[in-house]
Amino acid sequence: MLLIAYYFCLPKDLFTDPTATVITSKNNQLLGAQIATDGQWRFPQNDQVPEKFKTCIIAFEDAYFYKHPGFNPVSIFKAFRDNLKSDGIKRGGSTITQQVIRLSRKGQSRTYFEKLLEVILSTRLELRESKDQILAYYSSHAPFGGNVVGLDAAAWRYFNRDATQLSWAESATLAVLPNAPSLIYPGKNQEQLLKKRNRLLAKLLDNHSIDSLTYQLALAENLPQKPYALPQTAPHLLQKAAQTYLGKRIQTTVDNHLQERVNRIVKTHYKQLKQNGIYNASVLVLDVKTREVMAYVGNTPTDKLHQKDVDIIDKPRSPGSILKPFLYAAMLDAGDILPNTLVADVPTQFGSYNPENYNKGYDGAVPASHALSRSLNVPSVRMLQEFGLDRFYQYLKKLELKDISQSANYYGLSLILGGAESNLWDLCKSYAALSSTVNHFSETSSEYYSKEYTEPVFIASEKVDFGRKTSEKTLYDAASIYLTYESLKQVNRPEGDDNWEFYDGSKQIAWKTGTSFGFRDAWAIGTTKDYVVGVWVGNADGEGRPGLVGVQTAAPILFDVFNLLPNSNWFAKPFDEMREIDICKKSGHRATQNCKDIEQKFVQVAGLKTKPCPYHVLVHVDASEQYQVNSSCEKITDIKHKSWFVLPPLMAYYYKAKNPFYKSLPPFRADCLGDNSMSMDFIYPNDNNSVFLPKDFDGTTNELILKIAHSKPETMVFWYLNETFLGSTQDIHEFAIIPKKGKHLITVVDAFGNEAKRYITILE
Repeated sequence: MLLIAYYFCLPKDLFTDPTATVITSKNNQLLGAQIATDGQWRFPQNDQVPEKFKTCIIAFEDAYFYKHPGFNPVSIFKAFRDNLKSDGIKRGGSTITQQVIRLSRKGQSRTYFEKLLEVILSTRLELRESKDQILAYYSSHAPFGGNVVGLDAAAWRYFNRDATQLSWAESATLAVLPNAPSLIYPGKNQEQLLKKRNRLLAKLLDNHSIDSLTYQLALAENLPQKPYALPQTAPHLLQKAAQTYLGKRIQTTVDNHLQERVNRIVKTHYKQLKQNGIYNASVLVLDVKTREVMAYVGNTPTDKLHQKDVDIIDKPRSPGSILKPFLYAAMLDAGDILPNTLVADVPTQFGSYNPENYNKGYDGAVPASHALSRSLNVPSVRMLQEFGLDRFYQYLKKLELKDISQSANYYGLSLILGGAESNLWDLCKSYAALSSTVNHFSETSSEYYSKEYTEPVFIASEKVDFGRKTSEKTLYDAASIYLTYESLKQVNRPEGDDNWEFYDGSKQIAWKTGTSFGFRDAWAIGTTKDYVVGVWVGNADGEGRPGLVGVQTAAPILFDVFNLLPNSNWFAKPFDEMREIDICKKSGHRATQNCKDIEQKFVQVAGLKTKPCPYHVLVHVDASEQYQVNSSCEKITDIKHKSWFVLPPLMAYYYKAKNPFYKSLPPFRADCLGDNSMSMDFIYPNDNNSVFLPKDFDGTTNELILKIAHSKPETMVFWYLNETFLGSTQDIHEFAIIPKKGKHLITVVDAFGNEAKRYITILE
């Protein structure tokens, strides 16, 4: 029974005290620590005791540590003798093993009975654990003054460095502290502490642990004067780790050197941004190949008033235009467009929704890739409407953007302009997945991975599982992503980096900015073959500020961070997912026999099913090419057959303003018979518009200017308001009216009977 009691007398876990949450970098440098829940700086158990400290603590506390069975009879006898002579506790005679037991028993009263228990438990501990493990228990749980417990915490608090980097003098200082931890208080007991340290150093010299030169240098070192604050290199990543790994020591994937430099960049930009009332920013850097977090800056070094402790990387914010590349890639992937297919950029209204471009202007028609690189809103909304809201919504769900949690109809077409919410973590994750898809396709003989769209990792021991290889794409095919990146590479860079393409050493980066409605959020996310960098700038409380625009505030941080990263080669072209075909230069569509200006381009395989160019038509003109003719008015031998680039009237109206060489179709000669097809469309107002007519200072109501575009401007057009004739126009089709309050029908009819109508509501 005594043997059984002896076997089970020692608890399985000697120490159950709460410990600090500690995170280290990829190379095990301390990034930060969060104090234990009981208010103690007690780092998690460390089984590796530095050799210098091991030598010092054994020399000071227990010279026969490696020889005794847990207690030292000679030391106990001497302590018993000296204590009897002094009528009190003069010396303890405890071994390091006994001190470990006493620490685990929370400092029971120092009685002879307690000493006996310590001896019994110490022998049991010696049988269960190795000497080095017992020493590790001691160094991790010994008191070092104040609320500092354990060697690791003490090394950082008193010397601002890791315990493995301590000098002999520093190790000796810490070795004498558990015996009298009150000596470390700043500015007090310095003489006593110095004497204890120096006596230990002399002992180390005597037993040849150090040489005389090391001894002299150690004596010259100063004692610590005040506790240091622990490093807080990645405080918000520490918060994130503590949610799952509270009280643990976690080795992260963060590159300590990169993290520190990104911190400095954010701090520099913060000093400038706060002059405009912009106080918060966050940066995330991912390794595309491993999907590891390389740098994590959750916020600026602002103050508590401006929520400096809030980690914004995983907080939902309006993404502005950041989602546009996903739509462009989806339309390429589905075969709805080719990279440079012309899309309409004209005044547009969907019910009560009236999207506008940032510059308030219109191009009439613009290549889809330019619409993306210039981040034009109207073409993007029209592309989403054409592609299908629900269809695009399914792509976003597969990207696992968790903050897009409502139905597609809840967001409507504004989804593409920031009508939903997302966060920097999910967006960077998605861009990394796109980049990785292209990389893997090139590296695996044209195969994909089944789990490409996976979560990034920040724990060093975790590895991303990309799943199995498959010939089937996961979401987007490699060609669609590559062509999307080719467009994003052309996005105009911020001032100072805008001529990047003329320098050989410039980084090729596919990147996109975003600005939310009301100037509340500014974004910039960029990717190379190897890295993804994401930046958010704004105010944590959602306050908008003038100038809070992606290209002005977030983009400069993005490129400063990319300048810290190594250069990457551009993505390899995924030829197995591409085909070389004839493309009409002007329209970007597949060329027809009417397209005379043709170029050969590699496009995605799905692009082979896109419709051929609808804008080039064959027209019959006279010798001067001033008029269209037919056999009723011109000899067949004198008729010229010419390919003509023709846009719909509303697109042509705005296109001509930006493209002065655009030539409208020539009119039919007056003596020609036949069907002279023509068309017209309203420029203003949009259908079902609600219009407010302002008044001048003298009370006069301003006129409402109606505008239409006609394929043949010289045609006479007749205007009607609620079936009441107003007048006619020719060449310039604009008409001014002052309608009464209420709903009205505007009708225009041209000389050939073509008709267009618009309903409007006049407000007061």
